[in-house]
Amino acid sequence: MTEPHNGETGDGHEHAGGGHSGHKHSGHDHSGHDHAPTVNDSNARAVAWAGLLIASFMFAELIGGWLAGSLALMADAVHMVTDAASLGLAWWAFQQAKKPADARLTYGRDRLPVLIAYSNAIFLLGVTAWICIEAAERFAKPEKVLAGPMFIIAVIGLAVNIGAFLILQRGGDGSLNIRSAILHVLGDLLGSVAAIMAAVIIYFTNWYPIDPILSVFVALLILRSAVTILRQSSHILLEGAPTDIDREAMKADLLAAIPGLSDVYHIHLWSLAEGKVNATMHAVVSSEKFAETVPGEMRARLRDEHGITHVTIEVSTASET
Repeated sequence: MTEPHNGETGDGHEHAGGGHSGHKHSGHDHSGHDHAPTVNDSNARAVAWAGLLIASFMFAELIGGWLAGSLALMADAVHMVTDAASLGLAWWAFQQAKKPADARLTYGRDRLPVLIAYSNAIFLLGVTAWICIEAAERFAKPEKVLAGPMFIIAVIGLAVNIGAFLILQRGGDGSLNIRSAILHVLGDLLGSVAAIMAAVIIYFTNWYPIDPILSVFVALLILRSAVTILRQSSHILLEGAPTDIDREAMKADLLAAIPGLSDVYHIHLWSLAEGKVNATMHAVVSSEKFAETVPGEMRARLRDEHGITHVTIEVSTASET
């Protein structure tokens, strides 16, 4: 469905084919506001600093969790390893998305952050599955856990994760890529909290099954959010219609607002990236005199009222259809 463009705007040209000879095929429009999250240096810096902070501690937590015998700590550490890798990919995606479109990638690289968010969600599902499998084995055969070292490492890990979380919250923009990065860090943060709780309970009660139980609880929290990110990112990658735009309501609005427009059909909507909606449609005008003015008015209406900034419109008169 997605058709390449060369960045030209506003110049109409003849479009043959589709059984409508002499139809006009309007130029693409990129002007006006854009609801897409902005890729900027603040996003990239936030992801980079959060990644470096997590990377600086993850190996210490992994080794400490193994020495203390704590699944909660090791699960959190493994999650931090995937976090560091995911944040690195997110930073790279932001750098790539800032590059302009070229002859090979005519739409640019705007979709790359969505692809990274999708990949991050897949990683989270894998981590969740690993935690649950390990927890089941630990619950069936509890292993001794050193509560003191576990508590100290978990507290340090909590501080690191809070720092990374605040960096992403303040420097991010709410995009899928940032949200998936925050989700990774939030999962780590909850893992540290669970490890602290498990250490305290084990210290006072020697009830070792609490370690895998709290690990599963954290895994389920991560799973719920990961599925949400996966669903949203896959919808964009599959070029699904934006959920916040009603095609029938949009059509009714165009017909009511634009003089000379008789019908609109073959309406296709899809998201190139978050907030960047593309559209193609066929417009029928009541007479030839509206053939030149209606496409521009439609593009302006779609841009200003519906946030659609890239539109291709094929036009024919009522007598031709």
